[in-house]
Amino acid sequence: PTTPDFAGTGAGGANPDFVARLAAGDRGADGPTSPRNVLRAAYVADPASLGEDEDLLLESMLTTATGDDNYPGTAVASAHWPGTAAGRRGVLNSLAPAHFRLADELVAVPVKPPVTWVRGEADVIVSDTSLFDLAYLGQLGVVPGWPGAQQCPPQPMVGQTRAVLDRYAAAGGTYREVALPGCGHSPHLERPAEFVAELLALAGVAAPA
Repeated sequence: PTTPDFAGTGAGGANPDFVARLAAGDRGADGPTSPRNVLRAAYVADPASLGEDEDLLLESMLTTATGDDNYPGTAVASAHWPGTAAGRRGVLNSLAPAHFRLADELVAVPVKPPVTWVRGEADVIVSDTSLFDLAYLGQLGVVPGWPGAQQCPPQPMVGQTRAVLDRYAAAGGTYREVALPGCGHSPHLERPAEFVAELLALAGVAAPA
């Protein structure tokens, strides 16, 4: 945390135009906040990997329930940059660090199953330079008023995840990190054969020939 109220996390970080387009069932490709363009730009590294499933996946996105109790949820004002913090209702707040802190609980779990962490090296959502991190966007000048790295450093999500899993391993667990080059946020869509093989290996089942 960089502030006591975890400013910059939760529902206030959602783009309101994207939320409005979801609610309206926008199927077009007009502007970067259209659901179709977000699917193409954020969820995969190569839009061509969506192939003939693009419309099906878009329809799935458009089933997202929006509002205070769903996506993105409620936000509260913060005295700290960027002026918003996580509220107490809705999807994005359920994952905000004000309410959900997995690191210590994961390390302390008494029975430690093996963990396989499959990620895309070109992921722009979970990244050390995430385009969904308001502090990183502030550093880039996209979100105005950023107070600087000393007060509000960007969050290195990949490094943070690896640090937690290293603690898990040191406490008696095991993990494997599988980083897929050229793959974005959705290895199960972009590299399905490799993704399924990792799932089967974790379950102790041989992949089909």
